[in-house]
Amino acid sequence: MSNTIQFEDFTAVDLRVGTIVEVNDFPEARNPAYQLTIDFGDLGVKKTSAQITTLYTKEMLLNRQIVAVVNFPKKQIAKFMSECLVLGAVNGKDVILLNPDTPVKNGATVN
Repeated sequence: MSNTIQFEDFTAVDLRVGTIVEVNDFPEARNPAYQLTIDFGDLGVKKTSAQITTLYTKEMLLNRQIVAVVNFPKKQIAKFMSECLVLGAVNGKDVILLNPDTPVKNGATVN
């Protein structure tokens, strides 16, 4: 287990549900990755990259709901600006995306 955090630390992380509306290859990435465009409803559309090519095809990702951290500062990755962080469980070299069991409104908070 990592270091213990305070409840206030957790509440500072803005976790939201969004729907992937565009998926592109990211050949400039150091490790195989996709560029994702995600609709977070009232929060707008954000872009990110994700190293999830081993388990997911572009077709599998399109219109899929995911959970992401939306209040990180932007981060330059190669020639691409990442605006959020998609969450997944690490299983060896694979990343399994976290997502709601049933569809929810884009931008819904995760508590």
